[in-house]
Amino acid sequence: MCPSITESAAIISIFILVLRSALESCIPAQVVAAVDVNTVANEVYKYNFPHTQLLAKTIEGITLEEFDKLSFNMILMSPPCQPFTRIGLQGDMIDPRTNSFLYILDILPRLQKLPKYILLENVKGFEVSSTRDMLIKTIENCGFQYQEFLLSPTSLGIPNSRLRYFLIAKLQSEPLPFQAPGQVLMEFPKTDYEYPQKCVVDAENKIKIKETEPNICFDSSMECSGKDAILFKLETVEEIKRKHQQDSNLSVQMLKDFLEDDIDTNKYILPPKSLLRYALLLDIVKPTCRRSTCFTKGKNIRPFQKFFAKDPYHSASFDSYGSYIEGTGSVLQTAEDVQIESIYRSLSNLPQEEKITKLSMLKLRYFTPKEIANLLGFPPEFGFPEKITVKQCYRLLGNSLNVHVVAKLIKILCK
Repeated sequence: MCPSITESAAIISIFILVLRSALESCIPAQVVAAVDVNTVANEVYKYNFPHTQLLAKTIEGITLEEFDKLSFNMILMSPPCQPFTRIGLQGDMIDPRTNSFLYILDILPRLQKLPKYILLENVKGFEVSSTRDMLIKTIENCGFQYQEFLLSPTSLGIPNSRLRYFLIAKLQSEPLPFQAPGQVLMEFPKTDYEYPQKCVVDAENKIKIKETEPNICFDSSMECSGKDAILFKLETVEEIKRKHQQDSNLSVQMLKDFLEDDIDTNKYILPPKSLLRYALLLDIVKPTCRRSTCFTKGKNIRPFQKFFAKDPYHSASFDSYGSYIEGTGSVLQTAEDVQIESIYRSLSNLPQEEKITKLSMLKLRYFTPKEIANLLGFPPEFGFPEKITVKQCYRLLGNSLNVHVVAKLIKILCK
């Protein structure tokens, strides 16, 4: 670990909440400022980190002189992702929500003292954006060495798919030991720093991974053909295979390791109306599963637009997990002894009330906010103020990223 870090580095955290938790879990550091305009996120931040200077303002509202006074040597950033999401409009640099990040890129070369370390997170899709190109040009001109990644918590044995773009950069003349110019690494650096070609994506040429058209498939315990197969969810064949692989991967923990022991399950049980309307769309997992789909927040997307997104990592978009089911994240089957195949076999031609009765036997419930926070790697002591509603908790967590992934990248960056 580098001396400047062990001597308590001065850190500025922009778009803030999870980055602070990741930082505290891996290196000793002083956070000199945290910046966000989300009032709910700021309330939660103050509740957990009451002694840190919190700037509840836009990035553009901070002058160059104010940045210089902070005298930070690490900057952690998670800019708004909406301009780059693959199921959005992909406005990129013309989207007004990119302005705050572009302001940072404008400020960076003009700082009296450049930070030594940079970490940035965003959605998959950022790596092929014009904003990314401007970022790379800016940090190269400033003298940073950098590496880009596309990483998911599953690579750390966490049963949650949340593929995200990351960039780490260090102010130095020599390349990083694991640096692969023009490539986006799909796994964490190995100790021998060898990277098979199958684990990289060409960033310069912006090669787009071929997306498979959705097919009608069946329950993951059945074959995807045949008259007796049970219609379970519309998804790609590749997604079915991925689920099989994850549930068979002993290096990934079971979901039960992240669940709360004593909760009022009635508070989180799916209502009958949702069961009836979305039975075939639900991603149902059991406590013994080693996977769950990405819990993330989406806006103004009609259910079948989400569903046909042709992207297993973003098919879990939702307006508010716990309130809507339209293309939402995973739900938990708590009646583990009930065979889901037998339930779905029996649904055909049943009247609505009987369908609801059958589906209710599965005892499907939402993951609690605490359970999602556990999957995201927040420490046990992390909490929410009493005035924050469950819906607000879900929305904040849907905007989050995995603490363990960020923490590992910070450790790699500061070696």
